[in-house]
Amino acid sequence: MTDNNTHHDTLRRKPLLQAAHEEMVKFERKENEFRKKDREERAAELHLPLNEIKVH
Repeated sequence: MTDNNTHHDTLRRKPLLQAAHEEMVKFERKENEFRKKDREERAAELHLPLNEIKVH
């Protein structure tokens, strides 16, 4: 009976983990976009040549 419960728990957990992973990917994408925009805005304010500076 323990094997059946473990299997059932795994089946319930898998969609939750997948949803959490998808949300994390969305968050990381938004965070990266925000950082890029912020860098560009700060570079413009400081009149820095962003294209010549290698940003990791």
